This record gives sequence, C-alpha cells and structure tokens, in this order.
Amino acid sequence: MTVAVASGKGGTGKTTVAVSLALVSGSQYLDCDVEEPNGHIFLKPDIRRVEPVNKLVPQVDLERCTFCHRCSQACAFHALAVLPKQVLVFPELCHSCGMCEWLCPEGAISERELPIGVVETGDSLDVELAPGDDDAQPDYVVIPFVQGRLNIGEPMAVPVIRAVKREIRTDRDAILDVPPGTSCPVVQSVLGCDFCLLVTEPTPFGLHDLKLAVETVRKLGVRFGVVLNQADVGDDETERYCREENIEVLMRIPYDRAIAEAYSSGVPAIKARPEYLTAFKQLSEEIRARAEK
Repeated sequence: MTVAVASGKGGTGKTTVAVSLALVSGSQYLDCDVEEPNGHIFLKPDIRRVEPVNKLVPQVDLERCTFCHRCSQACAFHALAVLPKQVLVFPELCHSCGMCEWLCPEGAISERELPIGVVETGDSLDVELAPGDDDAQPDYVVIPFVQGRLNIGEPMAVPVIRAVKREIRTDRDAILDVPPGTSCPVVQSVLGCDFCLLVTEPTPFGLHDLKLAVETVRKLGVRFGVVLNQADVGDDETERYCREENIEVLMRIPYDRAIAEAYSSGVPAIKARPEYLTAFKQLSEEIRARAEK
C-alpha cells in the first residue's frame, strides 16, 4: 500500500503525521518535499547511497543549424529562442520533452544531461518508540528511508520526485511525505497512490487550502480522508465542510504543547507522547481498510 500524506498549505503537521505513520506501521518513508525535505530530522537516517538526478536539455550545433525556427515554434515552454545567427537555450524552462530534437530537419539539436538534484537512500537509525521501565524490552523500529533534494535555484521539482518514487519498495507499505499546496509537485507525488491523507487545521486558511487539495485529489481519482490537527482551536467550519462533502475525518489531534516542543527538537510525536501510538496504529488500519475497498 502506498499512502500520500498531503496538505493544501504548509505548517499543518503533515510531516508529523507522515513520520508517525511510518514508525507505527514499519513502512518505508519517502520524502517527496524535495525543495525542503525535513523527515530526516526526526528519523535520523543513515544515508548509504546518493544518486544524482539529471534532466535532458537541448544543445545546438550552430554549424548545422539553418535558424528555421521550427524548434522554438514547437516548444510549448519557450525554452529556445532563435536569433539571426544564434539559438538561445533556457534550461530552467525546458521540460525535457525532446520535441525540438525530434523536429530539427538538420539534426542540429542533441540533448545533454543537466544535474538538478539528488536522491538519498538508507535506513533510519533505531528509534525507540515507547521506552518503558528499566527492565522492559524497549520497542525499536528501523525504517527504510528515501529523500530527494532539489539543487538550490532549480525551479523544476517533478523530475526529482519521479526519481524518489522509483525507489518505492514492493515488500512493505510506503508513506510519501508530499509537498504542500496543489501544484505540479503535489500532483506528481499523489499520482498513482492507493490513498491520500489530507492534513489540515480548523482555521479559515486551512479550510481554504483544504478545498483546493480535495478538488485536486478528486481529479486524480485517489481515495482520501482528512486528519484534523490542532482540532480544539479555531472554528467548526472545517468539520462542517467535511460533513457536507461526505469526507471522513479519520483522526483529530488536539493542540499539544509537548508535541510542538518535541517537533522543534527533532523528536517524533509518538515518542514524545507514547499514548498516541495506539491512535496512529488505528489510523493506519483505517487507511488500509479504505484503500482496499
């Protein structure tokens, strides 16, 4: 089972929920928020492999080019500009579709690899979930870990997210920590998942962006449910919206200063509050039941 943990906006507790789900279920954790990955702060992985992520961009042989403009006219993203004696290539705009190379009648265009990021894989260090008495056997879990990192200044996160998703294993469940918002990186992350968990908060901003996220996930045809974080603050408009739209609120997490302090120290919520272990295990079971329908 592949579960995407998303949110219409940042700061709703998405990573808190994603890390907790991975820990209680022993799932693989994949950080698709490649512009600002932070799951490693809580899972403290031992990174064993770093693979570069490249995208293909055109390069033009001016000795063969006749400056016919076919490449620039065909490019939907305006990544090429043909001048009287020069062809300008804008790698930041290129989507690596290969159309310009295919159309060039003189064979003057080829493609070169441009590094845009990396994918890091490994395993989390042993995380003690629920330390008990001194004589009790501690409960440890090790999580397979993947994260992408987009190079600073690169505008296109989707190729790195694709590379992260290629690391999804088939021998266990996978939890995908999705970027905030509803743009292309979110669509690429959620696409093809078995279930999407939307984490929100009961505030006007939270509700506004939740509506956008719901519309996006529905268009993708992915089953979904809601986790309401800081459920005892704000107003009841988010709960009302979910009722009216027949959206199930699978978990309500009250505001808890201890969780906030643990987050700021890089400590998983279920380690700071072991009483949430049962609640997150139930959430994991409910997600599986809905995904298998």
